[in-house]
Amino acid sequence: MIEYQNIFSKVQVHGPAYEGVAVEGSIWDRLKDSTFFSYWMGKIGDAQIGPIYLGTTGLASLICGFIAFEIIGLNMWASVGWDPVEFIRQLPWLSLNPPLPEHGLSWPPMNEGGWWLMAGFFLTMSILLWWVRMYTRAKTLGMGTHVAWAFASAIWLYLVLGFIRPVLMGSFSEAVPFGIFSHLDWTNYFSIRHGNLFYNPFHMLSITFLYGSVLLFAMHAATILAVSRYGGDREVEQIVDRGTASERAGLFWRWTMGFNASMESIHRWAWWCAILCTLTGGIGILLSGTVVDNWFVWGVKHGLGYPG
Repeated sequence: MIEYQNIFSKVQVHGPAYEGVAVEGSIWDRLKDSTFFSYWMGKIGDAQIGPIYLGTTGLASLICGFIAFEIIGLNMWASVGWDPVEFIRQLPWLSLNPPLPEHGLSWPPMNEGGWWLMAGFFLTMSILLWWVRMYTRAKTLGMGTHVAWAFASAIWLYLVLGFIRPVLMGSFSEAVPFGIFSHLDWTNYFSIRHGNLFYNPFHMLSITFLYGSVLLFAMHAATILAVSRYGGDREVEQIVDRGTASERAGLFWRWTMGFNASMESIHRWAWWCAILCTLTGGIGILLSGTVVDNWFVWGVKHGLGYPG
């Protein structure tokens, strides 16, 4: 007998399309005709796609995001003389850069950072509108707002990098450029300029929570997959109706980790680790240049490193 191992495959159950719970008080309707099933999407998640619902904030967010994407893309394309081949070939190196230092916080000429400011405005509006959408959708469905606040932690880091810190520093030139390698170069230069970011205690905390959340998510995912043959993937049912999956998972964690994380508590552990990663990272970036100019000197002074 060949034992079913769901680490390699996933059972797909097909039934009538489910439109979800009824939600009253909306001026928009769900696009019911957009609901369909996808075999390949069912390999990694739910096979049903749709129904689609955007609403006012969702539609406005997509429009703003599209405008930002077009501004960035067209400026990059223009930088290679509108050559489509060169655009594709050089895409990782292309960049839309922030204004020069001499412009400070003023509005510069369009080709000297004005397009960057405009793209940043629409991208920020897109992200904030999507946060409003997530929050209002959760409240309308009677859910907790945990997802929205987790997203807000990532938005905090984004705003620190592109708006809050540049404003405190008095120049938009301090912000991150739009580009792949230019963004990585900015990160490297930022660390060198401020005396090695590794000596920044909030950077240390951010990396700790990054690794912690990765470890917890991987361990939780592995545990549930390991007991899904006993119904462990139906976590909500297992919380209120203890079964052999919960017992085995709890026993395994006590044996291997020394403590028992429940079906509910492990999600709180992972949620906090993930949120604190970007929250502490944003604090570390915000303090660089505004409070501490050189983190290595600061670290030596406080016993984190040795000179020479």
